[in-house]
Amino acid sequence: MRPPTPRRGALSIDLAKGSFQICAVGPEGTVLYNRSLSRTRLATLLADQPACIVAMEACATSHHWGRVAQRHGHEVRLVPAAYVKPFVKRQKNDKADAEAIAEAALRPTMRFVAVKSAETQGRAVAFRTHQCLVRQRTQLINALRGHLAEFGLVAPKGPASLKVLENALEDEATDLPCPVREMGTIYLSQIARLTEVIEQLADELETASKTDAQLRRLCTIPGIGPVTAGAVSAFAPDLDTFDSGRNFAAWLGLVPRQRSTGGKTKLGSVSKMGQTDIRRLLIVGAMSVIRWVVRKGGSANRWLAALVARKPRMVAAVALANKMARMIWALTTKKEDYRMA
Repeated sequence: MRPPTPRRGALSIDLAKGSFQICAVGPEGTVLYNRSLSRTRLATLLADQPACIVAMEACATSHHWGRVAQRHGHEVRLVPAAYVKPFVKRQKNDKADAEAIAEAALRPTMRFVAVKSAETQGRAVAFRTHQCLVRQRTQLINALRGHLAEFGLVAPKGPASLKVLENALEDEATDLPCPVREMGTIYLSQIARLTEVIEQLADELETASKTDAQLRRLCTIPGIGPVTAGAVSAFAPDLDTFDSGRNFAAWLGLVPRQRSTGGKTKLGSVSKMGQTDIRRLLIVGAMSVIRWVVRKGGSANRWLAALVARKPRMVAAVALANKMARMIWALTTKKEDYRMA
């Protein structure tokens, strides 16, 4: 027999793969039940339950279950895991976690994560696949360089220098044992396959950046290319939900970490508490812009030229990345192309 459920209360779900902990909270905040359900029974519960608040941690599979709950008319609240932790009482277990999620979700000042659509998550999968294959190719190249270095064949880092090792393996005059040549051929064939797929995915991103109005608009900002624009499209929520570009930069973690008290402001390094992929790509893009400024000996952008002249490169890159984030917010919300002031 199914336990009683609240008519205008909340259901908090501690997500897992097969067993889900459900905590039902009544309108007065009292816990009606806290029990475990299977995946099938959870789907049935969401379908039969009258419209209420459904709260979950913003973790793996939360967006899927959020979409399922929204289809049945529920109000979905995804709470960041870091904001749930302070509400866990004593020992950590599934029941305590489910109750803590309910407590956090019902706080009036709590911040929530927007539920992503299936299309947005699909773009995120494509981006993460591209990045994963790039890491795998780098791992194989470094492994091949390390193995051949034991036989006196040394090549610089990066895919561009792979031809040096390939020519050395093909040269019969090179003093290499037969097993080393065979293993080197396997490495090269695997690297070639990965390179083919990586270039295909990169071409698709570039094609999308030319046909999609939003991606094309983002690519007009110096330091932002198709990959960064695709990451913003895949991982950032609707930018209209942010009140300003500063809030979007703070969401990315491109703001100083504060340890202020007693009216004394103490600022440290960047918080790194936001979206990792976009933040990393913005900093990489900012470094490329700064290298170009240093190489040319100046820039038409007087703010950037003065920043590079008085600050270390990495500090200048983070400051420029912060400004790029604010540009992204401004161009997206105003639907305008970049124009250098």
